[in-house]
Amino acid sequence: MAEEEDSSELRQTGQSGGNDKAGAQTEAGTQTQNVTQTQADTGGRAGKAGGRRKAKQSIFYIYGEQKFQIILGLIGAAIGIAVGLVDVVFGKVLLFTSNTRLAHPFWFIPFLALAGLGIIYLNRLLGGNNHKGMNNVFDVGLEQSAELPWTIIPFVIVATWMTNLCGGSSGREGVAVQVGAIIAYKLGRYVHSVGEKKIFIITGMAAGFGGLLGTPIAATCFALEVIVAGEMKYQALFPALIAAISAMEVTQAFGMTKFTFPLNTPMYFTIPFILQLLLLGVIFGLVGAIFAWLIRQAKHFFKVRIPSPIVRIMGGGAVLSVLFLLLHTGRYSGMGLDLIDYSLKGGVIYSYDWILKLLLTVLTLSLGFQGGELVPLFSIGASLGAVLGNLLGLPVPLVAALGYAAVFGSATNTLFAPVLLGGEIFGFSYTPAFFIVCAVAYIFNMNQTIYGKQIPIRERIRRGLRSDTAAPDRAQDRSAV
Repeated sequence: MAEEEDSSELRQTGQSGGNDKAGAQTEAGTQTQNVTQTQADTGGRAGKAGGRRKAKQSIFYIYGEQKFQIILGLIGAAIGIAVGLVDVVFGKVLLFTSNTRLAHPFWFIPFLALAGLGIIYLNRLLGGNNHKGMNNVFDVGLEQSAELPWTIIPFVIVATWMTNLCGGSSGREGVAVQVGAIIAYKLGRYVHSVGEKKIFIITGMAAGFGGLLGTPIAATCFALEVIVAGEMKYQALFPALIAAISAMEVTQAFGMTKFTFPLNTPMYFTIPFILQLLLLGVIFGLVGAIFAWLIRQAKHFFKVRIPSPIVRIMGGGAVLSVLFLLLHTGRYSGMGLDLIDYSLKGGVIYSYDWILKLLLTVLTLSLGFQGGELVPLFSIGASLGAVLGNLLGLPVPLVAALGYAAVFGSATNTLFAPVLLGGEIFGFSYTPAFFIVCAVAYIFNMNQTIYGKQIPIRERIRRGLRSDTAAPDRAQDRSAV
């Protein structure tokens, strides 16, 4: 009896213990569910807060980027005004020297060698490292060099005046591009936290080109395209455009006229006409490539064969003086604005004008005289276009205008700048023709360029170079020629 009571008591105790365990497990499960629910609620609230934060950050980024561009635009306007004022002085004096030489060719062209001697001593007086042209700009823009000295500005301006006055065949826009890049780079150093120096260099280049030629849209595209062919620094688009417009307004306010020649030739895009445009693109592209290749080869040849810069520039200057006087008494001296005028307005154009202008420009610049290549390229293209227009039975002004833009684009390895240049000068209604011809010229220029430090993006990929790394000078790099 006692044993039964004890076993009954034990069973009750066991059942009671089991019930306690079950209750504890139930309570623990309930607590776990509550904790999980709490965590889920907290996670949801955190996710929503994170989403709101992300949205705020996105809005702030967009606002910050726009604010950044506005600041760059204001800086671009200041750069444009400064560069425009320099363009006014440079451009007006250059036109005066051109007109003076045209009026008295025998007074000045015989002294080209002495002008060359003066250029050598001016370079030495100002530090001796000012004669590299656009390579100085490319070195800094592509972070191969950290400095663009102020002394380049007076050197290239005065040396270009001297070259032009004494009959050397060279231009002006290339000089203005250099000057603009240096001014912008120097101003940009005071606001270096706003943007990288490449942005300021592009902005200054656009201002120099746009101020002197009066084509701000083409100037902007040229500055964006030319540092690395095939790659654009779009962050510089807005300040470069503002700078180009500002520089143009300044130069025009001081009486420098913008060159325009609206075409009035009807165009009908028939299959024969399109085939003719394609042929013109091939020819203009090859001529631009030949010019770029020759000028690099000639610089290398004269530097190796005649190491002394004084002997090189004085001896070459004497020969050039004779050639300029014998060949139609200075017809090929200076920038070549007369050839452009004859080509577009029905003047006398000889079939060899473009060849002689090309060769004499190559000789002038490769011997050490100063000036840009762009206006001579315009005159080479326009005079070649006048010849081809007569051969193909096409309107001469139209083909001259196409050559004006396409040879420039081919030699500088740019695509959109020459198309827009054609539109701004000759009328945007002809943009389809300019695009076809300039695109084909760009394809057939064989990756040649007048700028030794410029390398097309596809060649950079082949060589394994970063886009912000300067290329070796192709005058020295024989494998790239």
